[in-house]
Amino acid sequence: MALQYKPNTACQYLKRHDPVMADLIMRVGAFRIETEFELSPFEALLRAIIYQQLTGKAAGSIHTRFIALFRGAVTPRKIRNKDDETLLSAGLSRNKLLAIQDLAAKALDGTVPSMDELQTLSDDDIVERLSSVRGIGRWTVEMMLIFKLGRPDVLPVADLGVRKGYQMAYNTPDLPNAVELKDAGNAWSPYRSVASWYLWRATDTVDWAANPSIVVKR
Repeated sequence: MALQYKPNTACQYLKRHDPVMADLIMRVGAFRIETEFELSPFEALLRAIIYQQLTGKAAGSIHTRFIALFRGAVTPRKIRNKDDETLLSAGLSRNKLLAIQDLAAKALDGTVPSMDELQTLSDDDIVERLSSVRGIGRWTVEMMLIFKLGRPDVLPVADLGVRKGYQMAYNTPDLPNAVELKDAGNAWSPYRSVASWYLWRATDTVDWAANPSIVVKR
């Protein structure tokens, strides 16, 4: 499985349609997305639930202990067959336990689709189905669309990193709200996933103090 777009084509499109994005692409450099194609949808959502609101190190430890509770691969049915106290012993909170149990139930009843089925669904259909799982919101599903499924046109308008990146690159006095960011993203479609990646990099790669952003009248 591969990205569902060509990065070079996407970058050229963004540079032609938005001079500020062109400047940002020049500053950041080549597009280098780290994908998670090896995880199944169930495994990716399980990991996302465990990692929520925790540092990477703490979440990684809990995830490792959770996986160790099972022999071989963790499956929805194996989770359903474990008692609550055993699952909690990995370090889960009660809320995360309930979310994982709901994920297992929805994987078994088909709400959480297989990878093959995911490939046939639109972005909106995937968001609707997966965000019905307890503890899984739109942002988590959007991250799956970008980093697991390689979808080209996803713009996570509630993501703080994307909003901060936009503020820095476009030199705005305030963070954009969801409506403002969605409106700005019209210029980046059908490659808003790539634009989002560059906006994330704007916060951790570019030295804006040394090289202020260009100003473009709109």
